[in-house]
Amino acid sequence: MQQTVRQETFPVFGLKFDREETTLQSVDAICAYFRARIEAHPCAVFIAEFDHFAHTSALGEGRIGEGIRAAKNIVYCFGIALPEPEVLAVRPRSIGIAEIEDGFLVTFMEAPMPVANGIVEDWARGLCDLEPRQPSPEFRADTL
Repeated sequence: MQQTVRQETFPVFGLKFDREETTLQSVDAICAYFRARIEAHPCAVFIAEFDHFAHTSALGEGRIGEGIRAAKNIVYCFGIALPEPEVLAVRPRSIGIAEIEDGFLVTFMEAPMPVANGIVEDWARGLCDLEPRQPSPEFRADTL
């Protein structure tokens, strides 16, 4: 087996917000929001919803950090190109949604495609009223 390093770090985007900043009041509601955005996008595909909290809770040795009340991942892929087989190791992507004591935390790992990062960031910002932001350019396979 050969080991290669594609990136030295795993940069993660995160958006933490209070319950008062959103009308969506559960991890399930936030998952549904992201699923709708993914399914509406012409180049994205929804793959699965994974209940990380339930999985870890069911393990005898599972440990969940203090203050985490719920945690799910939305698994999706933009996958408009497959330039080499090694990229399969970092696909598909996921968005993490955690309910914490004082609100919610949404996280996702930076993709090597800036336009895709911008789209997911816009989706996350759409959960609450934060600073206004110009929408990212529409991401279409025919523009790459």
